[in-house]
Amino acid sequence: MRPQLLTQEQCLLLAESLPDTPETVIATSQLRRGLARAWVSGAVTTFETAVIEDTGQPGEPLVYGRDPQQMASFLTQIPGWTCVNVSSDIAPDLAPLIAAQMGRAVRCLGDVYHTLTYHASSLSHPHVRLLTPADLSLLEAAPFELQGPQPRRTLLEMAVAGAIVDGQLVAIAQNYARSTMYGEIGVHTLPEWRHHGYASAAAAVIARYLRALNLIPVWSCGEENETSLRVAQKLGFTEVSRRVYIILQS
Repeated sequence: MRPQLLTQEQCLLLAESLPDTPETVIATSQLRRGLARAWVSGAVTTFETAVIEDTGQPGEPLVYGRDPQQMASFLTQIPGWTCVNVSSDIAPDLAPLIAAQMGRAVRCLGDVYHTLTYHASSLSHPHVRLLTPADLSLLEAAPFELQGPQPRRTLLEMAVAGAIVDGQLVAIAQNYARSTMYGEIGVHTLPEWRHHGYASAAAAVIARYLRALNLIPVWSCGEENETSLRVAQKLGFTEVSRRVYIILQS
């Protein structure tokens, strides 16, 4: 079946069709905000396979469905991807099918999901605070890896905390995506400013912000990202599930 590229109206329907879980918060949030492309097979609200690409992370779509053979065939018709994120129970069957259909070796990497359901950490740092709309110029002056693809929208629509040293942003934590129940946290620190505790303190600020909204903070990262895993543990996050990245090898 040929993939159907969805309109924005259909993307909203797809977002409503997905369950509200830590594993779907990015997909549903970006679909609702107009920051995702999506393809489905079958009807939108009862899809067989859905491929959702966050435009802030191009080439790394999330894939939902239950039929590995159909998913592999479907993915051969989706342009430009280099890895896909799938459920852990589908990955063992899907990975060799992708390798065969794409004619390339693949590698699998676990994607670990954590939540924080109790009180957020009180961790703080004198250089770290929640940014306000008045800080937009500060965010836009930061390197791209800190400000991200939509700095204005992220600051005005979501929440951002940053470490500010000598008038410059050197680390950031942001509420990257939000659903009815959950809020995803993303962090980044410039290499020369790591090991100062900035990411942990900024993430704690965002976690407290989300808990004040009665949302459950979500932290996800690759299983090989030991630094990120340590920060999650430090802040009191608990692993709740895993998905799998299937990565095309060169």
